[in-house]
Amino acid sequence: MTRGRSPRPPSALIPFAVFGVLLFSVPLIGLLVRAPWSRLGTVLSGPVVTQALRLSLISSVAAALIAAAIGVPMAWILARVEFPGRALVRGLVMLPMVLPPVVGGTALLYAFGRRGLVGEALYQATGIVLPFSLWGVVLANVFIATPFLVLTVEGALRNLDPRYESAAAVMGAGRWRVFRRVTLPMIGPSLAAGALLAWARALGEFGATITFAGSLQGRTQTMPLAVFVALEQDRDVAIALSLVLVAVSLAVLVALRNRWWGPS
Repeated sequence: MTRGRSPRPPSALIPFAVFGVLLFSVPLIGLLVRAPWSRLGTVLSGPVVTQALRLSLISSVAAALIAAAIGVPMAWILARVEFPGRALVRGLVMLPMVLPPVVGGTALLYAFGRRGLVGEALYQATGIVLPFSLWGVVLANVFIATPFLVLTVEGALRNLDPRYESAAAVMGAGRWRVFRRVTLPMIGPSLAAGALLAWARALGEFGATITFAGSLQGRTQTMPLAVFVALEQDRDVAIALSLVLVAVSLAVLVALRNRWWGPS
């Protein structure tokens, strides 16, 4: 087969493809056209934007780290261990990917709220209230973002050549040493991709966050929540924050393109 020549698509496909590209590009063009370019720096340096940006960065980075800490063990067990109900467990872990975020936030509220299943005991024992706090934002982000990391890492573990791990075990390495010195380095690129994807998903989380943690400026109001509020108060702020989120999301997709589609 000759390389270097792209096949010509059927003519009937071209209009649909063009319409699809326009469907995704026109909304972004609309943002760019309406952006307050002349005072963008002033808008982005305002207190609403800076506070929302700080909270978003803190909560999303914390969520990505927690997602990695709990997601890698879950991915390893789901990929390597046969046990009754594994399909159900995998379904529960992946459920937040397809669950409406506001439903996830409601579930978190009834589980970890002050009078929730776990939250009431937590409050009585420690005085900690998760809703309407920064840790509530982090918990909502972890709940929504972790499945993306688990899915990525589980796929890498399933495709990993087991001969390298077996060779290390034969040479006397224990299971923890094999995992730390062989398995983790070999799935390193997928782990990094999953963590980056989880971070980006946490950065853009809205529904579960506003339902469980509220939208308190300087306390729980992340960038997506600030965009929602600013649409009614200051549309220039909403557009500026939207542009930041679009730029970050696009950068993540470009960085992960080789993980999904191969070199382009």
